[in-house]
Amino acid sequence: MKKEKDQEQRGFLYDFYSLLHDLVYILAAITLIFVFCVRLVGVNGDSMFPTLHDGDYLALQSNVLMGDLEYGDIIVARKLSFENGEPIVKRVIATEGQTVRICEDDNGVTHVYVDGVALDEPYINGDMVNTPYYTVVEDDCIFVMGDNRNHSSDSRVASIGQIRLDQVLGKVLFIVFPGADKVTNERDYSRIGSVN
Repeated sequence: MKKEKDQEQRGFLYDFYSLLHDLVYILAAITLIFVFCVRLVGVNGDSMFPTLHDGDYLALQSNVLMGDLEYGDIIVARKLSFENGEPIVKRVIATEGQTVRICEDDNGVTHVYVDGVALDEPYINGDMVNTPYYTVVEDDCIFVMGDNRNHSSDSRVASIGQIRLDQVLGKVLFIVFPGADKVTNERDYSRIGSVN
């Protein structure tokens, strides 16, 4: 009888140890995934409206794995010279060596030109106010802008300027959880998914 109790107790302790062992490995794997592969961040502000809304939660592909950035990618970066280094979410407009010019066309409509070609930007919020601008993107840097052009602090602002690649935290993969609408206070769950 005592032998059976001892075996039962050892069996319980062995099962408990095995469970604890497995949990430690699972937590370590999750930690590695969220440190080196995917990060979660929240959107604060309306500079990327209508693509992203204030309060959206995003999944980022970590800068360790994101590869080369190109026009149209949405990134999260940290620039210490802007708002105490709070992360910013912006769209890549140009990469190193490219020229960026913002000016009106012959019809008085303001466009962003990269290497002399006007960008087709169906994602922006309304017409952009004409604020003439010209720059050449430096080595290992990107030029970024918000989709809500008239209400975005981005590479056009001196406190942000061009973003160095080592300041990029990651590339946005998808919306994990949508922010609440400011008027109705409701969440549009159909927005969960990839971002373009």
